[in-house]
Amino acid sequence: MTESMGFDFPIGGLQKTTLLDFPGKVSAVVFAQGCNFLCPYCHNADLVLYRQRALPLTDVVAFLAQRRKVLEGVVISGGEPTLHDGLFSFCATLKSLGYAVKLDTNGSRPEVLHQLLVAELLDYVAMDVKANPRQYPAALCLPDVGKNIPHSMALLEESRVRHEFRVPAVAPFINADSFVTVIEHIRRAPLFLQAVKLENVLQADFFPVKGHALDKSAMEDLCGTARQKGLRCQIR
Repeated sequence: MTESMGFDFPIGGLQKTTLLDFPGKVSAVVFAQGCNFLCPYCHNADLVLYRQRALPLTDVVAFLAQRRKVLEGVVISGGEPTLHDGLFSFCATLKSLGYAVKLDTNGSRPEVLHQLLVAELLDYVAMDVKANPRQYPAALCLPDVGKNIPHSMALLEESRVRHEFRVPAVAPFINADSFVTVIEHIRRAPLFLQAVKLENVLQADFFPVKGHALDKSAMEDLCGTARQKGLRCQIR
């Protein structure tokens, strides 16, 4: 099925309509398979581990073509979309259909992000920042992957594309010290602390939880630190 598109982009799921995932736009969400992180609190383990059979790409594109009068945007989430060579062509296809495109990424492949930004194929980017950007822990990813996070953050801060940074509020990956390092890399983008429920998540397959989700009070304290630096910070 995918050969007729001229490229391959493995999609493990499709949310046909959302009012929440793309600010200001009625959108669909496509979920790419695979990830180069193994976050112990991941809620998309089936995508990360390729447990779900990929949807036919031609069917997904045909659906989006039919929904152009209803939908305004498409969110490309995952998993991690930038792992796949077909991402560029998929974004170009969405733009040719008249869609605004939002990318959700872990920021591990700045070269891909740069290519998409230069080609003006993205209208919005949401990047997760899961720990101290200067030193991601081995519990999240390999060192040669985590070292790319500051570069991706800088690319977004230097671009004219709307973007936001999202921080999953899970200790020990995020605490007062690591959060200060996060906000040192942000000049103007909105920052969102994400509440995380440690239920039915990836560590059930690999290893026990070694941390805990931050409570609302702790997240409010972190947001206060960001606001003192002049940043916009909210809890999601």
